[in-house]
Order: sequence, then structure tokens, then C-alpha cells
Amino acid sequence: MRSVACKGLDKPWSVITFGCWQIAPSGGWGDYCTPQEADASVKTALDGGITAFDTAEGYGEGESERRLGKALGSRKNDVLIISKIWPDAALTLATYQERLEGTLRALARDTIDLYLVHWPGSYFNTPDKSKKLADIMLALRDSGKAKTVGLSNFEAEDLSRLGGDLSQFVVNQIPYNLLEREYEDQALTLCQNAGVGIMVYSPSARGLLGGRTQADVPTRREYEVYQEPLFSHSQEVLKTVQEIAGEINEPPINVAVAWVLAQPNILTAAVGSRKPEQIQQFCRAGNLTLSPEHLSRLTAASDAFHTHKS
Repeated sequence: MRSVACKGLDKPWSVITFGCWQIAPSGGWGDYCTPQEADASVKTALDGGITAFDTAEGYGEGESERRLGKALGSRKNDVLIISKIWPDAALTLATYQERLEGTLRALARDTIDLYLVHWPGSYFNTPDKSKKLADIMLALRDSGKAKTVGLSNFEAEDLSRLGGDLSQFVVNQIPYNLLEREYEDQALTLCQNAGVGIMVYSPSARGLLGGRTQADVPTRREYEVYQEPLFSHSQEVLKTVQEIAGEINEPPINVAVAWVLAQPNILTAAVGSRKPEQIQQFCRAGNLTLSPEHLSRLTAASDAFHTHKS
């Protein structure tokens, strides 16, 4: 699988990152994944060439971190692990240190490769709060407990409030796919100018672009593209994805992910599953390069879809 370099990290980062939200019980994906399935999923991702794993303290109240650490076993220090702090933590260095130590205990590691702030929300809605956040995160990095630090779901106004401190973060993790391109405005430009890479999650629109058209779990039911009128309009994009998938003999999800990876300043795309057969499939997207003609058709279908979004 192709890999990329990320500033501050000394290990290769596979262009597919394994997303670990689904390997633990959660309000978003439900209580469907057993510990045995979680173990098999992580090991399948490793066998498929994935070298990076994305988790969070908020995934199953730490259960995702615990299951990931256990499944990686003796290989836990050979891979990149990304985790995230929930922003409800008191904005003090002591509290952030305590939360990070909890993550490290769950993972059975001494350090985290990349530590993200999960959401900005209203927690960092002033320059003073944003400055304090930056100072705390950089202190965690300088302590050595977090090798690098990053952001998650920070939009243009959130990024702007960080000012010159933005360049100290290595990634911004955002939702991005053929049906969701809102971050293509000032947010992507700010990140690119500051040398902040983009880590994408939901590159298949929570499975819709892979053909999962049933809103069978809360995270899909709550997602606007699974709701009318956007769901009906999304079917034209899915049709294009499926047509190209047939032309190149790849699963539709791989086409959707490969389009994402072909966009500017994208480091990696996080894809998750609790099913080994699905993981084996999407690992192939890490070596898939779409032709200019295929990319153009996908972008045109996506552009047409976005005329229906407010």
C-alpha cells in the first residue's frame, strides 16, 4: 500500500487509515461488534498493509482504544496510532494530561503518535480560548507524550482563530467525499497555506457510496445525505461510482476512496469496518489510481449533486 510522510512522525503513514469507531459499542454504530470481531478486524487491516489506526476516547467510552491496543499486541509500537480528546475537558494542561494518560493506558503505550482535538464546537470560539488550546496541545507535544498534535472538524473560522499557531498542528481531520465537499472553501486553503495536511474520514459517505443505501444505524439516519431530498439526488453519484467500479473491476467503495485520495493536500483517508472481507476489499484502494477521465466523471457527478445542497 502507498504511504506518505507526515511532519513530526518517523513512520510511514499508509494512505488508508483504519477507522476504529466501529470496533466498539457506540451510539453511532450500535452494539454490533464483539471483542473477537474487533480483534479480527484490526489484524486484517494490518495484513492488508495499513500502518495507521484512528481511535478516540469518545468511541465507546474508551473501549475502542482498549480493543485496539489489545488487538495490536506486540505490534502496537510499529504502527501509527491517532487518538482524540473530547473537547468537554477543562481547558487546563493538567486535565489534558490526565485525559491523554487515560488514552495511553487504554492503548498500553507510552506515547501517542498523533493527538487530536475531536471537535471545536463552542469550546474554542474566541481567540483567547483558541490560544489557550494551542498552548496546551503544544505542551503535550513538547512533553513527548504526544509526538505530534492535530485538529478534527475545525472549520475555517475555527482555524482562523488559531492564527500563527495553526502551523504547529500537523493535520485537520475532516469529513470529505463526493457528497460532502463543504471544507473545500477557505478551510482547505488555510490548512494548505499553514502546512497542515488533511486526514479524511467518511470518504464513502458512511457507506452510501459503497452501496450501503439503508439507514440501518443511527450515524446513517442522522446523516443528511441519507435523508430526502438529498438521498434521491445522491443516487446519480452512486450510479457513476458503480459504473466506474464495473469498468475497472473494483468495489464501489474503492472508487469513492480513490477519488478522495486524488484530491489536493489529502494525506490519508480513514475507513472502518467490523467485517474482515470488507477490510480486505478497501485496502486495495491504497494502490488504486483512477484515470483522469474517471476522476473527471466523478467530479462532474459530485458537482451536479452539490447544486442541490444549501
